[in-house]
Amino acid sequence: MSDGAESTVCLTFDFDAISSWLARGQASPGPVSRGEFGAHAVPRILKMLRERAITATFFIPGHTVETYPEQCAAIAEAGHEIGLHGYLHEPVSKLDPESELATVRRARDAIREVTGYEAVGNRTPSWDFTTSTVDVLLEVGCEYDSSLMAADHTPYYARRGDVAATDGPYRFGPPTSLVELPVSWSLDDYPYFEFRSTDSGILPGLRRPDDVFANFLDDIDYMLREEPGGVCVLTFHPQVIGRGHRMLGLERLLDACLERPLAFRTCLETARAFRSATGGEPEEAT
Repeated sequence: MSDGAESTVCLTFDFDAISSWLARGQASPGPVSRGEFGAHAVPRILKMLRERAITATFFIPGHTVETYPEQCAAIAEAGHEIGLHGYLHEPVSKLDPESELATVRRARDAIREVTGYEAVGNRTPSWDFTTSTVDVLLEVGCEYDSSLMAADHTPYYARRGDVAATDGPYRFGPPTSLVELPVSWSLDDYPYFEFRSTDSGILPGLRRPDDVFANFLDDIDYMLREEPGGVCVLTFHPQVIGRGHRMLGLERLLDACLERPLAFRTCLETARAFRSATGGEPEEAT
């Protein structure tokens, strides 16, 4: 996305709230309260964005929209984009194609009913993906997805029909009209900050925000130097980033970005700019 275009940061928030804990089968008051904190933190996040005139993208499960309608309505009223993020933060790889489509439709309808927003972007829960996901998203009219990791600063058109052969080379299917805005676990707050203990191990988290965000800023500076006009997608979760010391760290990161020659844009704005810059759908799209 060069051609003289301004470099872009897409600031995104996955407002999972309670849904991500319920999806893991953790419905007791302890984990539920951790999800509740996400709703508690949304007003302070909106205030931070308003003070900096930054428009972000919030990926919100249908369950969150129905559980916290006031917070989700406030997100829409503040002018931020709302994208799909499953209904109950379900890993799509556990769904058959029909169930995956039904889940996306249910999530889209919940967002529309509560906020009036027509979501045309998607992020799969936990960045899970299936061979049916692209077709499901196109079926419901999505313009872009932000779940895959085949690039860092370059949007691309998502493919369908890949064949993962084990007795020969991987066979790539044709690109579709669905724009992919790539993500990375290295630019996600959850693995750095969130403490979680399970039977299979411990996610320690609890890192110092300035150490983590120095890595984020280095990624952005590399993009500015090597891939001007590129796109960097940052991912946060209100229940994680909303803690006071992390909010201060995020404020410092955003202020450093605002001093650089780049723009904050929503995922939808960025996807449409990419489509325009590439002349529309790829030739092979169907």
